[in-house]
Amino acid sequence: MWLVTGATGHVGNTLIRELLKRGEKVRALIPFGESRESISSLDVEAREGDVLHPESVAESMRGVKGVFHLAGVISILPGENPALHRVNVEGTKNIIRAALEQGKRLVYTSSIHAIRRADEGVIDERIPYDMNNPYGAYDRSKAEATLAVLGAAQNGLDAVVVCPTGVIGPHDFRGSLMGSLVRDAALAKPTLYVDGAYDFVDARDIADGLIAAAEKGRRGESYILSGHKISIRYLLETIREIGDRDFFQMKIPLALARLAANLTPMYYRLTHTTPRFTPYSLEVLQSNSNISHAKATAELGFAPRPLNETIRDAIAWHIQKEKRKS
Repeated sequence: MWLVTGATGHVGNTLIRELLKRGEKVRALIPFGESRESISSLDVEAREGDVLHPESVAESMRGVKGVFHLAGVISILPGENPALHRVNVEGTKNIIRAALEQGKRLVYTSSIHAIRRADEGVIDERIPYDMNNPYGAYDRSKAEATLAVLGAAQNGLDAVVVCPTGVIGPHDFRGSLMGSLVRDAALAKPTLYVDGAYDFVDARDIADGLIAAAEKGRRGESYILSGHKISIRYLLETIREIGDRDFFQMKIPLALARLAANLTPMYYRLTHTTPRFTPYSLEVLQSNSNISHAKATAELGFAPRPLNETIRDAIAWHIQKEKRKS
């Protein structure tokens, strides 16, 4: 049996589906009151608990052969968010302590954004993690947590780290930023976008990479799980072509998008939803996204599927989900 934290998230529920396909048993650590929609149909042992509570972490880890730690707070909003450090850093340290005490293998899901920004060249595992990243508190929290895992690996913890890029694909129940963009376009809703590009990887390929890391990953090593670089404009055109549905789309000048991003905090307070344009999201789309998964391919057999397949399956999933709601 494997323990999965962050089990109800996009990558978490996709990982559970893949583990179950392979005949593995899964225990899911789920925070109190969190929606279980994404795993409600899956044969898992759901256990309420919180990575901030060392006792529940230790209890949830008993009897499993290892843990996939995905639980975390994601934020692209400006300013400090105390929950980021509490959950992403302190929660991870609780996982580390329990795994060390019980001798469990830990596969930690970090982020490509934990790695220091590189303005040019290829981004790979030789670039260090950056706790002083100026672009966002989320990035800094993931870097600090990752360095804690790697430090523990030097002191006896059987741990490996994976760093996914932008996640897309089916089973996105919560509606991530890019998932919402794909959903709106798939449902022919008017869509605004800015010039830019990024590397996107299928959640199912990340799940495969996580399992391969558990099986083959070298202790104390990091593996980037990237997919394919694509511009936002081409992404929308691909959705239009595959979905065979026309929809209004308009490119927003970057200067105007940046102006709108300055209203992000007010927008969030009024609507309690994450705006599409924030200083962080705009920075990411303008950043260097030449990201290599060569190490993961060589050591783990990681092989991301064609992006067209991901987009096709994501469109079909979102449309089917809307049909079930109506």
